[in-house]
Amino acid sequence: MISASCILIRSLYFRGNKLHFYHTMKALQFFVLSAILFSCSNQEEVKDTETFSVTSPIVLDTSLATSYVGEVTAIQNVEIRSRVNGYISANHIDEGKMVSQGQLLFSIDNSIQREELAKASAILKSCILEAKTAEIDYKNTKQLVEKNVVSPTELELSKIRYESAQAKVEEAQANETHARTILSFTEIRAPFSGIISRIPFKLGSLVEEGAMLTTISNLDQVFVYFSFTEREYLNYLQSNSDTSKSVRFVMANGELFPHTGVIETTAGEVSTGTGTITFRARFPNPDRLLRHGATGKIQLFSSFSGVMLIPQKSVFEIQDKKYVYVLNEEGLVKSRVITVEKEIPDFYIIEKVLDTKDKIVYEGAQLLREDTKINGQFVSMRDILKDLSKN
Repeated sequence: MISASCILIRSLYFRGNKLHFYHTMKALQFFVLSAILFSCSNQEEVKDTETFSVTSPIVLDTSLATSYVGEVTAIQNVEIRSRVNGYISANHIDEGKMVSQGQLLFSIDNSIQREELAKASAILKSCILEAKTAEIDYKNTKQLVEKNVVSPTELELSKIRYESAQAKVEEAQANETHARTILSFTEIRAPFSGIISRIPFKLGSLVEEGAMLTTISNLDQVFVYFSFTEREYLNYLQSNSDTSKSVRFVMANGELFPHTGVIETTAGEVSTGTGTITFRARFPNPDRLLRHGATGKIQLFSSFSGVMLIPQKSVFEIQDKKYVYVLNEEGLVKSRVITVEKEIPDFYIIEKVLDTKDKIVYEGAQLLREDTKINGQFVSMRDILKDLSKN
């Protein structure tokens, strides 16, 4: 093209005609512009045939674990609080120790409570004596009435005095029982067998009524709470398999807890704030390895038979619909609508709208457009599965 333009310029130059020279320059501009456009066209063609990784859907049987953040709660976890005011006179246990039901944990100075009990007991004895005196008087008056020595009115008054004395005895008995109960509050005992937590008040500390002395946890079994999205919850309900209720727990250090748990119950409502519903699983904890307040991950295993898997990287979304690009024999990509049945880490389980021989764009689908021509570099789905399982 450039040689032809040079010949044209040379022939017109020798004619010495200015008009011809003007047209010659115009022709030169036309040839240069054509060369630039031709070069750009070649660049676009090279770009259209960029290389992308492609793969094919795979159909297989698999069992996959879905993880959810879980919080460990002791089957029994109770705050031990003081029910009286006073100084701690003795700590009978230490933090982190195992105690038995009924074991003495703390003693609070009880001198005041013992005095109150002694006073209540003395009043009770006095009331009992008064009641006996009133009873004798009532019996004597009754005999005198029968002999017509005194009037029936005297008998009625004697009966009232006797019943009043009995009422005072009952009141004094209640006061003594109350004083005895208050005295018992100065000895704090374990409500059940468990492990003692932190003890904030030491020997000699002054505590008020309601002050928390420690916490005791029964860790023979534990609850683990975790949450499903509403969609996952509905999918779980549709599974009638008993194995779907079995769960495992991954501890904070990444190790698998050695015992299997069972899903027991779910919350009664979906949280409006998060759109999730809480599940509770029970785990045996014979070695007390899991402690109240610990965190980890619940693994819920699901079995799938003959399902079609594609990578999540292959999927792009337009107006709430999911698509993949399928590479045809001419090297052009064609979008195909897919329906996701379940989302699992790094993959989608989809309805079988694709064929295992179809080649779909693995990475970079967002960079492409319909009918874009590409070079496909095939990557096996099994290799993808191996690579992603290592991460």
